[in-house]
Amino acid sequence: MMSVAEVMGADANPMAGTAEDQDDMTRIGKKQELLRNFQFLSVLAFTTVIIATWETVLYTVSYGLINGGLAGLIWMFVVAAVGMSTVVLSLAEMASMAPTSGGQYHWVSEFAPPGVQKFLSFLTGWLATLAWQTGIASGSYLTASQIQALMLLNDPSYVFERWHGTLLIIAVATVAICLNIFFAKQLPRIEIFMLVLHFVGFFAIVIALWVTAPRTPAKIVITDFQNNGGWPNLGLSVLIGLTGPVYSMIASDCAVHMAEEIKDASRILPLGMVWSMIISAISGFIMVLTFCFSVGDVEAALSSPTGQTYIQVFYNATGSRAGTTFMTVVIATMTLCNIVNNVASASRQLYAFARDRGLPCSSTLSYVKPGWAIPLNSILVCFIVTCLLSLINIGSAVAFNAIVSLGAAALFSTYAISITCILIKRWRGEPLRPRRWSLGKWGAPVNVAAMLFMALFYFFSFWPLFTPTEAATMNWSIAIYGVVVSFAVVYYYTHGRLVYDGPVVLVKKDL
Repeated sequence: MMSVAEVMGADANPMAGTAEDQDDMTRIGKKQELLRNFQFLSVLAFTTVIIATWETVLYTVSYGLINGGLAGLIWMFVVAAVGMSTVVLSLAEMASMAPTSGGQYHWVSEFAPPGVQKFLSFLTGWLATLAWQTGIASGSYLTASQIQALMLLNDPSYVFERWHGTLLIIAVATVAICLNIFFAKQLPRIEIFMLVLHFVGFFAIVIALWVTAPRTPAKIVITDFQNNGGWPNLGLSVLIGLTGPVYSMIASDCAVHMAEEIKDASRILPLGMVWSMIISAISGFIMVLTFCFSVGDVEAALSSPTGQTYIQVFYNATGSRAGTTFMTVVIATMTLCNIVNNVASASRQLYAFARDRGLPCSSTLSYVKPGWAIPLNSILVCFIVTCLLSLINIGSAVAFNAIVSLGAAALFSTYAISITCILIKRWRGEPLRPRRWSLGKWGAPVNVAAMLFMALFYFFSFWPLFTPTEAATMNWSIAIYGVVVSFAVVYYYTHGRLVYDGPVVLVKKDL
């Protein structure tokens, strides 16, 4: 006779999720320690809020205005949207094959050629850790900068101080950490509220700009490409401007690191990733068009005393400090929501990599206290790392920006390594893991398109916005990136290879 749990299925145990979830955890040889309380809408909300495309479009517009102009902003956003779609589709298929919080480093361990599985998986794990840890600091810094810009808007006598920014970074991170610790079980419901705020804020700002702002002629918006960065030719300048739109659509793997908290993850996770990309691309494109038709004097916007181009455009459009403050507060609030989700993803990625002994103090980082169902130690380490990084801002804003800006390149590296492993299997005709969401015959073409697009972005992500450059305007992220990769390689050969086997050793290949 069947037991009650067998009759009711896995839903009788909210920790276990569905029968498919249990099978996935059994196959990868991992114990279910986290609560599976995310479903499709909360996954969609989580991913959409952390990508934050329309918000990021606004605070990265200076990239495109300097390199490409208004037309460059629009057409490079289209290029970025198409390119990032191929990346997300590739990641979504792998997420359906192996829905685990480890994400990219697990996929590499399982799908890479046997001779390089261990090393590439270890390197991918370190790059993902770097990307997500700096992401928290970057988002907190952005929120702090917006708060300081609002202070300057409403009090022109206010003087920017780097230590003010550091204290604000720590304050913002504290809020995000507390929400992740004390409201962890309510996080899926909070995500729905964040998504509603995301859409309400979007329509409020779009409508306000179309109603109040002067119109830039359509011919200028669509066809006027500009090279304001001093580069040898217009084409090069436009390509450098691609980085801004890409930043506004990166981080779809955020939901992957929540996989062990998603019910029916092998089906819901890829669906959430793909639909969030569709929503983000559409809302982002509408915001790009709205901004370009409302920008007015581009030079005045770029030289805003607030240091934020979009705030100046808001003020020029509304002519009201109160109205501008309200619109900016909406964006700053959504940035804070982004950081809350960033902490959740970063801590789960840290927890998973430590669980596979890829980091120092792995047993501490991967510990989940019974009854809590969250990786508390990893969450606290995320906070400590953010605080330590914020202290760098006091000594050198250039050094701080160099560190936090390399997250995109590090994240793209993990995407590229993962997709390359699947592509090699396809080229060799090797069987792929069964999956409930598949690209089918389009798998190889989509993977190739994703690799070509990432190669283009990766190359230009290390370029500065201007030439000639000086210490303050140089893009130092390539140097920091090289140091981190070198450290990971040295750590691997001196210690990591002795304790890290990669998750593939626990995978039950017959399941």
